[in-house]
Amino acid sequence: MSIKRKVDFEYIVADILSNEKFKSLNNELHHGITRYEHSIRVARYTYCIAKTFRMNKCVETTRAALLHDFYNDKELGNETSTQRLSSHPFVASQNAYKYFNIDNFQKDIIEAHMFPVTKKLPKTKESILVSLMDKVAAVYEIGNYKLALKLSMALIFIYNILTIER
Repeated sequence: MSIKRKVDFEYIVADILSNEKFKSLNNELHHGITRYEHSIRVARYTYCIAKTFRMNKCVETTRAALLHDFYNDKELGNETSTQRLSSHPFVASQNAYKYFNIDNFQKDIIEAHMFPVTKKLPKTKESILVSLMDKVAAVYEIGNYKLALKLSMALIFIYNILTIER
């Protein structure tokens, strides 16, 4: 990302990144990293593509991308992991409205980002973009997490073999 685009991105999301509730996502694990880091990655990917294709609502789309997982695990209660996949977009959109007064366009982006799991069909190219970028980011993050985990386990195994007294 160019310096100009980095500055523009930071300006667009500054109020969200400084919000205490949003900062609390740093304490939530998600795909082997924090939900905070994941949300920023999805927003950056979205911003870059929206800018490249000169989408009209780049700012609104970028902000919705950042807020797509704006919830804490406690807010989902004792739901199973499958239930969480379906319900978290709606909790995230409620939080986004409460803290940032999002409009219906952004609400659709947040609520449709888990399509087809939620069965909420994306209505716009922007909601399709965020849904796709969320999946791209998740694949990247899970891949890196699992690779790092496998390498760590292999190193521990090798260390144990080398240090066992015979």
